[in-house]
Amino acid sequence: MSKIEIGGIEHFYQLTSPPNPDSSLPTLVFIHGWLLSNKYWQPLMDKLGGKYSCLAYDLKGFGHSQSNLDYYDGSAFSLKSYAQDLKELLTALNIQKAWLIGHSLGGSVAIWGADVCASVVEGVICVNAGGGIYLKEEFEQFRGAGEKMVKFRAPWLGYVPLLDLVFARMMVKKPLPRKWGKERLNDFLQAKEQAAIASLLESTTEEQVHYLPQIVARLAQPLHFIAGKQDKIMETKYVKHLASFHELFKNHHDNVCEIDNCGHFAMLEQTDLVYEQILTIVQKYEHN
Repeated sequence: MSKIEIGGIEHFYQLTSPPNPDSSLPTLVFIHGWLLSNKYWQPLMDKLGGKYSCLAYDLKGFGHSQSNLDYYDGSAFSLKSYAQDLKELLTALNIQKAWLIGHSLGGSVAIWGADVCASVVEGVICVNAGGGIYLKEEFEQFRGAGEKMVKFRAPWLGYVPLLDLVFARMMVKKPLPRKWGKERLNDFLQAKEQAAIASLLESTTEEQVHYLPQIVARLAQPLHFIAGKQDKIMETKYVKHLASFHELFKNHHDNVCEIDNCGHFAMLEQTDLVYEQILTIVQKYEHN
């Protein structure tokens, strides 16, 4: 893992070299979701790294990107702020052409990022991400439950026997290998409380939920969605709702791919199918 200072905060990242140094191909930039880190992209990066340069990084407050956060207020963990961090990261690493690939909350960051980095970002692929519909009662319950869950974490949970197996079964159609359960438990326990709560609350206000479709509607870049048919966290109807605001959907182009036997972690549950979809999408626009 390498590190770089963005906005006064050390961000940890991994960047693979392009297969061909003289290549004009874009860099694939992977953005993780809430209470996670960049490591969940590793299986895809292993497959795609032979064709593209790949960048994955820890959002501030998550993974290893947790230093010097005490002086920031909640707005530092908004989608707008994360998109600005992304813009600065791409500039600092001299990435001039990119496709953004975001999971869950990272999908929203990717959409915002495409809006603020329009000259660099060539397209966006959202994985298990959608939204744009504000359901007041459901959102209040979700925000309250998420905030309590974060606040009442205890370090000793990491030593509870078999709890990693519980995390390997959460939000997925079939249990993940135990190693991913351990990673999810660790990231859950290690995420900075301030960042975990603020990123949840900032991204799920009525204003922000309704603003996301407005960004989607004005994006000039292609926007595609990969959804899990059995995803109970981001159901396909909400994925399609957000996708419907984009020009591709309006012009009867199918910009939503639904994967069967797949929950909320498509990049781990159906790595090969997600790899094929990403490759098909990105190469399609290379040839246009």
